[in-house]
Amino acid sequence: MQRVILGIVISYAAMAQPPAFDVASVKLSEPVPYGQNYNINLGRVLHGEVTLTNTTLSDCVRFAYNLVSDDQIAGPEWIKSREFRYDIVAKSAPDTPRERLLQMVQTLLAERFNMQTHREPRVLAHYELVVAKGGLKMKEAQPDASSDTRFGNGSLLRVSSHRMPMFRLVILLSRNLRQAVLDKTGLTGEYDENLEWTSDDSGPSIFSAIQDQLGLKLEPHKSPVEIVVVDRADKVPVAN
Repeated sequence: MQRVILGIVISYAAMAQPPAFDVASVKLSEPVPYGQNYNINLGRVLHGEVTLTNTTLSDCVRFAYNLVSDDQIAGPEWIKSREFRYDIVAKSAPDTPRERLLQMVQTLLAERFNMQTHREPRVLAHYELVVAKGGLKMKEAQPDASSDTRFGNGSLLRVSSHRMPMFRLVILLSRNLRQAVLDKTGLTGEYDENLEWTSDDSGPSIFSAIQDQLGLKLEPHKSPVEIVVVDRADKVPVAN
C-alpha cells in the first residue's frame, strides 16, 4: 500500500514539473561593430528544435507566449533594447508539438533570466482578423507543401506561402500594420496563401487585398487585451 501511495505521489510530482527542454543554450549575442547589419531570427521551430538569434528579451517573450505585437508586452525599458541581445538554441523530441515547445521556452526564460511575469488586461487599439461574409478564398495546404514564406518589397508588397497557419499570418500583419492583430477566424488548419497589396494608391490596400484575395477581414477595435508584464529579469542569463 505504501509503495502504491509513493508511486502516486511521484507521478503527481512529475506532472507538476513545468515542461523543459532536453538541452538548451542561452547566451548573450556576439557584439556587432557599429554600422554593421546583423541577422535576426525572431523564433523558429523545426523538428523539436527552437532557435532565436540576436533577439531582445521582449522578442523572446513575444515568441514564447505567442504574442503578435510589442504592445502586448510591458516591463523594464531594457528588455526591448537592441543593446541586450540573446541567442537561444533548445532541443526536445522531434515530434514535440509547437504549443508544448512554447511552454518550454517560457520555462527556459524563467529559469535562465530569473524572470517573473504576470498577465493583465489593458485597453489597446488593435485589429481582429475574421472570416469575411463572402467566405474563405484560400485553399487548404497540401500535406507535402513547403512552409517557406516569400516576401516582396517596394511599392508592390507580397506575402506568399503554400502552407501558413493563422498564427503566422497575424504576426506578419501585425508587423506590417505596427499594431496588434488578433486571430478571431477560428481557423486551425494551414492554408495556401498569396497576398499582394501596394504601399501607395497604385493598387489595393492591405485591407481590401485581405478581403478580396483571402476571404478574410480586418476589423478595428479598442478594447481590453491580455498582455504579459515582465516584473523582473536579469540582463545576463544563467550560464549553460
